[in-house]
Amino acid sequence: MLYTLSRSPYACDLAELLRTAQPGDDLLLLADGVIAGLNGSPAARAFGASHLTLHALENDIAARGLSAHFSPNFAIISYTDFVRLTEKQPQQMAW
Repeated sequence: MLYTLSRSPYACDLAELLRTAQPGDDLLLLADGVIAGLNGSPAARAFGASHLTLHALENDIAARGLSAHFSPNFAIISYTDFVRLTEKQPQQMAW
């Protein structure tokens, strides 16, 4: 399963996402969801302790000026890599 988080971590139930996720699942942060990847944030710590494979969309991180503050636990990917994730994980759930 590919989970996509496009909303601020303060506007959604991240605990439920973590309870739903299974080993082998991927998480992609995009749009305002990239806020969840800020280094040292509660959301980044929770995701870092999970079994999810973590990704974040490079353009959305750069657009918000967060590149220097982003957690190293996330692979920063391009739109092309996003397409590859959708091929790898045909089932998706948007948060």
